[in-house]
Amino acid sequence: MCVSVALALAGCQPQTSDATSREQARQAPQVTPLSVAGRVAGVRAGALLGDQKAVQQNIQGMTKDILHDAHIPDASRPISREAARAAIQPLAGVRSVVWIDHDNLLVMVGGAQYRNMAMVDRACDALAPLGDTMGVVVNVQDVTATTSEGADAVSRNCQLPEGQRAFMQSRRRIEALDPATRKAFEAQQGSSSH
Repeated sequence: MCVSVALALAGCQPQTSDATSREQARQAPQVTPLSVAGRVAGVRAGALLGDQKAVQQNIQGMTKDILHDAHIPDASRPISREAARAAIQPLAGVRSVVWIDHDNLLVMVGGAQYRNMAMVDRACDALAPLGDTMGVVVNVQDVTATTSEGADAVSRNCQLPEGQRAFMQSRRRIEALDPATRKAFEAQQGSSSH
């Protein structure tokens, strides 16, 4: 009964683009009264039937949802640094991939057409089978840029909306030129052109 109602509701949902559905998934809370009630019912049913696997799966699912909503990476599912580099390297436009610290993965691309959130999404999709991407911020930088603005990195945590970071995840600026220096330089250029 519940499955058929869920399928019927799913069939009524309007079709959305991949980008829109990704953004909605990043913003949607995982823990809702309905999701908790479903998990608790699953635990109870598993316990009544003596199905320890069902009990364990429901408890792990609820824990995963709570960790996600609290923006806490799952320490039991870390992503191998080398596997991550190997997974992203074959993507179209990628020139090089390097970890710049524990959380930040720098993807250097060859062309402005690749320096965008779509490339961040593709990199995150490539990382998803490797572990919990909540602990990863993908930074995309165009190595062929001819201006300092064009060389600035586009960044986002794989599972969160733009600008948000996971619990205890530092914000790292990856700009070709310090913003204050750039502003001073632009002011100097503006005054010399008069």
